[in-house]
Amino acid sequence: MKYLQAQMSQLVKSDRELQQKLKQLMKEHDLGKAHALKALYHAEVADSGKHMEAYKELDGLHSN
Repeated sequence: MKYLQAQMSQLVKSDRELQQKLKQLMKEHDLGKAHALKALYHAEVADSGKHMEAYKELDGLHSN
């Protein structure tokens, strides 16, 4: 599975929990949004993460 910033942004917009985690990452680690999104991807999506299936569903939408 490949990281796509636009796809990750869309996933975050659709999930309040991910929105909060993104804001927390940005604040705690002084990260810009792009870097925080990538960190969130690796923490919550990649390697069978909690939100992997939702990300895969978006991937199917983007590849059509």
